[in-house]
Amino acid sequence: MLLMSVFAASALVLAGIGVYGLMAYSVDQRTQEIGIRLALGSEPEQVRRMILRQGMTLALLGIAIGATASFTFARVLAGMLVGVNPRDPTICASVPLLLVAVAFLAVWLPAIRASRMTPMNALRYE
Repeated sequence: MLLMSVFAASALVLAGIGVYGLMAYSVDQRTQEIGIRLALGSEPEQVRRMILRQGMTLALLGIAIGATASFTFARVLAGMLVGVNPRDPTICASVPLLLVAVAFLAVWLPAIRASRMTPMNALRYE
């Protein structure tokens, strides 16, 4: 059980790092666009919401696909699990919530960085 918990925690950390890396790269690629938005009068809060919306849309889509797949393959998993219900409501509710929290944190950090850009530095960036 301890080994499985360590592997699960490692997978959660790796997923968070992956989402952060993807969003940081996306923000980096869109630096000039964000600079133009800020120069034309967009508020930093609007930029932050835009990045958060895009990142969380991808994360929620992935979580929905994963939850659907887990319910679909629950019968296969039932043969491998001893004494555990693969459709336990506590687990089925807490795991997606934990993944949403990790994804939100991983998307929030690049969104903060994007909203703190100055238009002049963003437009000079290349």
